[in-house]
Parts: sequence; structure tokens; C-alpha cells
Amino acid sequence: MNTLPDLLEALQALPLFPLPNTVLFPGALLPLHIFEPRYCAMVKGALEAHRSMAVVMIVDERPIDAFGHPEIAPVAGLGTILDHAELPGGRYNILLKGRARVRLSELPFEPPYRRAAADVLVPPDEEITQSELSALVSTATAFAQFVRERDREFEFRLPRDAKPALLADLCAHHLVLDARERQAILETLSPRARARRVVEALAMQRHTLAPGGRELN
Repeated sequence: MNTLPDLLEALQALPLFPLPNTVLFPGALLPLHIFEPRYCAMVKGALEAHRSMAVVMIVDERPIDAFGHPEIAPVAGLGTILDHAELPGGRYNILLKGRARVRLSELPFEPPYRRAAADVLVPPDEEITQSELSALVSTATAFAQFVRERDREFEFRLPRDAKPALLADLCAHHLVLDARERQAILETLSPRARARRVVEALAMQRHTLAPGGRELN
């Protein structure tokens, strides 16, 4: 089901930007410096068309085909280029805004970059309860303060009047440290299950990073 008709063109052959340890959530902003020629070409093409691309996490660096492509996750974050600056040598600085979760069906490779047919993943129609929302906000606020006490330049504020599902995504994007856990949260469609998973991840992080806790892998 596609609830984003403006992305219909992009979904047919969505450009893929595989990155290690990077997950893009709906509603989140992601600045990127694009310097590899194949991805410079990708950005140029997107800017001339639908301005969209998928940020997809590399799950295994080992090549899976004759082109040396690494294995990527089946679910990615589709982002739209909000702003860009073209730099010398054809490089770009871009700002992506996450628009949707998408499931990828990779297309036959046509150089210079990978593409996939993509289906928008629509969350079930369910509400996060007030107690679940309170747990999410309090846990995220506490962890953000924990980080701020150690890094005065760190800033994270929950947006006012945002829907609870968006709050869970933004907390995961900005506060969950482990990329594998962020990917698992991205793949969790249920808003209630997603909020609970974010709360559990942040609570574990605070316990792990507190004095006497064990370090994260």
C-alpha cells in the first residue's frame, strides 16, 4: 500500500545508498557528504527527478556478487533531499528527510549504483497508550541528560505535538547507539512495540554506560 503518491515514481526504481551503521527513520534529518563518483551520479540523477533515495544499512561487508556489492538490509529508510550544495569535483552536501519505511526488492544491477523496487510499509492502526508514551518521554529525556552531562555540545529535544510513533522514531534515530538495534527498530512496524523497544534500548544503554556498567559492543 502506498500512502505517499508523490513518491510513486521513485518507488519503481529507488536509488540505494548503502552505508555501514546508518539507519534513516521517518521524520528524521540526515546530513550526508557525497564524494564517491557513483553516488555523486546518483544524487545528480535524483535532483533532476524525484529527489529521493533509500539509505540502507550494510549488514555484511563481504561481497555477494561479481560487482563486489555487500549484503544490505531488506528494509530501508526512504529519504527526500531537502537541501543540497554542489561542491568542486562534482561532490555534494545533502540534507535528507526520512519519509517512510520501505521494503526493498533489488533490481538487476545497472551501473553505477544499485536500485530497488520499493513498497512503503504502513504501520498498523494502533495507539500508544499514555503510560507507554510517558515511559518513552521520561526514558529518552533521562538518557539525553545523561549524555549532556558528559558532552555539553550534545542537543536533543523532543518536538512538541509530535505523534507518539514519530517520537519513538526520533528517539531511536538520535539516541539508540547500536546500529543493529536501530535497524531492528526500523523494521518494527507496530508503534507500541517500537516505543517499548526504544525504552528498553535506552534503559539498557544508560545502565551499560553508567559507572560500573559494562561497555557496549
